[in-house]
Amino acid sequence: MLNRRWWDVTVIGAILAIAVFSFLGFGPTDPIQRLIVLMTLGLFVVGYALFARPEIGTEPPTWRVPVFVAIAAVSICIGVAAGPFLSMLQIVAYPLAWVITPDRRQAILASSVIALAVLAGYLVGGGLSFEAFVSGLTTAGFSVAFAISLGLWITSIAEYGEERARLLTELTAAQAEVEALSRDRGAAGERERLSRDIHDTLAQTLAGLVILAERAGKQSREGATDAAAATIATVEQVAREALAESRALVARTAAVPGELAFAAAVERLAERFRAEAGLAIDVTLRIDDAAPLGRDAQVVLLRCLQEALANVRRHAGATRAAVEVTSAGGVTEVEVSDDGRGFDPDAPRSGFGLDGMGERVALAGGSIDVISAPGVGTTLRVRLPHEPARVEEAR
Repeated sequence: MLNRRWWDVTVIGAILAIAVFSFLGFGPTDPIQRLIVLMTLGLFVVGYALFARPEIGTEPPTWRVPVFVAIAAVSICIGVAAGPFLSMLQIVAYPLAWVITPDRRQAILASSVIALAVLAGYLVGGGLSFEAFVSGLTTAGFSVAFAISLGLWITSIAEYGEERARLLTELTAAQAEVEALSRDRGAAGERERLSRDIHDTLAQTLAGLVILAERAGKQSREGATDAAAATIATVEQVAREALAESRALVARTAAVPGELAFAAAVERLAERFRAEAGLAIDVTLRIDDAAPLGRDAQVVLLRCLQEALANVRRHAGATRAAVEVTSAGGVTEVEVSDDGRGFDPDAPRSGFGLDGMGERVALAGGSIDVISAPGVGTTLRVRLPHEPARVEEAR
């Protein structure tokens, strides 16, 4: 959607199609009106090239955005006044308005301006008659309603996808960071362990070998051949034990904890929503290292946590929230509570956030509970068993 070449082809193709159909009998037949149609189409293309195209895929928006909206509105108004068929320019104008504006509010405002331009064009072309007003209001009303609905839907999907991608990126970064930290800590811990083990085993054994060797030498010098031979046999036995001890030290390895990445991702997610929403978010982690949580289960739970915090930010009107993660007995529970306005969980919902969350958790073999009422805040609990085969399907 944000590729400029794609938009070049779309705009030029739409303008050429409108021009061709206008001269094939769908537009005005008067030569002057046809000239006006061509001029308005040209004005729209110039406005796109100079003001809309530079804004595609760039942030933050500049003064070019309102200038293009004004040019598009003037072009559509004049074109529709010359021939109602020029209202087809809305096909390009509305999507461009949603692409170059920074947020929903400004996109809806730009769409409304374009719709008013269509209505004004019908009124001017129809001589300010009642029939022209009804026709223009119908055309503009249906068009802007459809454009705003489609724009809101696509924007929601795009934002959801961006949040998912950002969450996975953060989880991957946290995993890499924890792996590097684990390697450093593991190396330091391994050195300490080896130092202790060498002191407790090899060093003591080698000290014993030195004493036995000195004894054997003394016995040999004194002519106690049998005693010296027995001592040397003992030296051989102790040396073999030292060899076995050294092999055991080399074979021993240290385990690297696997739950740190998940905990770090939870903290990062809470910190991001603290910064974005200005919420006070308390995080409590009780994770059982003896029952590690697989990466796929981590993704499912983090998606649920992300959606829950997003709901707090968008709908709850809360000042404080709490996140509690408990992992024990092969089950992990994520609880998110807030002090917001609350709602009736049994009431019909128009969104798909909670329903989508419930389906994802159910597919992974888990469960979700929502406890809320108007005026008392909301508590959401997600329980998920550590079953990688089922969790993989829910990702």
